[in-house]
Amino acid sequence: MNKNLRNLAILSSLIIFLYSCGMGADARQFPPDAESRVKKNIEEGRGFRFSDQNNGGSGNFDFASSNSLWRASLDTIDFMPLVSANYSGGIIITDWYSSNTNSSEAIKISIRFLTNEIRSDALDIKVFYKKCASNENCKIIEKSENIKKELSKKILMKAAVYEKETKVKNFKPYRGKGTVK
Repeated sequence: MNKNLRNLAILSSLIIFLYSCGMGADARQFPPDAESRVKKNIEEGRGFRFSDQNNGGSGNFDFASSNSLWRASLDTIDFMPLVSANYSGGIIITDWYSSNTNSSEAIKISIRFLTNEIRSDALDIKVFYKKCASNENCKIIEKSENIKKELSKKILMKAAVYEKETKVKNFKPYRGKGTVK
């Protein structure tokens, strides 16, 4: 009996802990009226409808292509060959890239995703330069010049555009209770 009581206490503590995670939304951002909240959520694509005519019976799945930050990063460095693009691991690594004009210098970029939110600290970008005096004598250094800032800025700007396009595409006007399509 004592063991069951202890297990029940642990389970209830765990449920309370898990239930409290993720709470704390700002009430000022949500309308106080329930009907207005429903309308806002459905129009922003956060709700669901039982009679959605457009899905043809299949579910909606989130793939890497639905993440605006991921898409923007790949589009920004699309001229470079990739060594690894691991969406679940949150990292993109390019291969060494050099222009035809100067084959003794090459660049390699790694982009690590710290969050899926589009914000200035969402990406950890590392840029490596390789300069070779000969085929065997190469020096690799990490540089934090303007290229990291430029890449980050370009990725965030593209991601913001993609995010806006997605919201516009997913917008569905709310018709209220009891209305039929």
